[in-house]
Amino acid sequence: MSTAVTERPAGHSASPHSAPKVDDGRLKPGRLVLGFLGMVVVVWLIANLFLAFAYYPQWFLSSKIIIGLLALVAGVGGAAILFYFLNMFVEALPRRLSEGLIPYAFLLPGFGLMSLMLLYPTVQTLVYSFANKDSTAWVGFDNYRNVIADQEFRTSIFNNFLWLLIVPATTVALGVIVAVLADKLSPQGEKIAKSAIFLPMAISFVGASAIWYLVYAWNAEGSSQTGLLNAVVTAFGGTPQTWLQISSGRLNSLLLMVILIWLQVGFAMVLLGSAIKGVPDDTLEAARIDGASEWQIFWKVIIPQIWGTILSVFITTVILVLKVFDIVYVLTNGRDKTNVIANLFFNEMFANSDSGKASAIVVILLALIIPVLIYQVKMFREQEANR
Repeated sequence: MSTAVTERPAGHSASPHSAPKVDDGRLKPGRLVLGFLGMVVVVWLIANLFLAFAYYPQWFLSSKIIIGLLALVAGVGGAAILFYFLNMFVEALPRRLSEGLIPYAFLLPGFGLMSLMLLYPTVQTLVYSFANKDSTAWVGFDNYRNVIADQEFRTSIFNNFLWLLIVPATTVALGVIVAVLADKLSPQGEKIAKSAIFLPMAISFVGASAIWYLVYAWNAEGSSQTGLLNAVVTAFGGTPQTWLQISSGRLNSLLLMVILIWLQVGFAMVLLGSAIKGVPDDTLEAARIDGASEWQIFWKVIIPQIWGTILSVFITTVILVLKVFDIVYVLTNGRDKTNVIANLFFNEMFANSDSGKASAIVVILLALIIPVLIYQVKMFREQEANR
């Protein structure tokens, strides 16, 4: 039995359904224009909707629930539609250009939002630092001259220096000690100890300040003391003290630092404890076989191997200290020589309504933080390269 083979005549094209349509990779002007216009319209609609939430809440019955639901729907749905038109725009480009742009195109909205929320305010603050108190006229470097000549600013700089000198080093030291000691406990004991020490991390700075106010509180001599510290002092026959007003030796600032250390030790303990557990047992056993004591093992074996983590915790705490505000604002508001740069900015901006001077203070603070950030990035890259 023979099988007949039918040959397609020369010049006869295949059926349009016999093979999938292949993209020729050329520019598609129609889809390009549609994608671009779609993105513009979506951004315009979302921006105006959120402005309406702020300026015309009566349009939405002044209901926070309705505004919240609409914001959620518009935010999520708008982002999905925006990416749809963005994808259409990129795919309409020539193939080689499209394939190269796709990763950047989908990162663009995120970078755009970051620029809007971070870079634009930074540039605006820098510009306002050269303007007068209501940003209506240029004053050049007068704000910076006034800030540097201000005794309160010099006090704040000195206090920030003390915070930088004491808090990060103490936090890291206590974190290492607690991590090492907790590692010696039983598994259950280690969990309980670490949970108790980490617990303050769940408390806000304002909440922690309120808690520690009960430690430093003062009542007149002869009355019962609600403050724990004064209760202990009077129990031993001493005189109750207004602890947060004693600026001699910067005692009040040191007492404020205790609060931040209390909050951050748990953070340091968790990271450093993980690093310690990552130290290879082989190196520890080798050191013990060589006759090294536990103290020598700690300093010459463990510390060098967790040094990268120590630096990371230290730099993170340094950045936090440069921005410290809540504790000082709640407990003293900068009185009795306890002021810091962030609290000084807040008072200039909102209490004195001087946006020019406040902006100059922020720019100075930013200038102090940038070298620390650069060093942190450099150290992070070196750690990644050595892995």
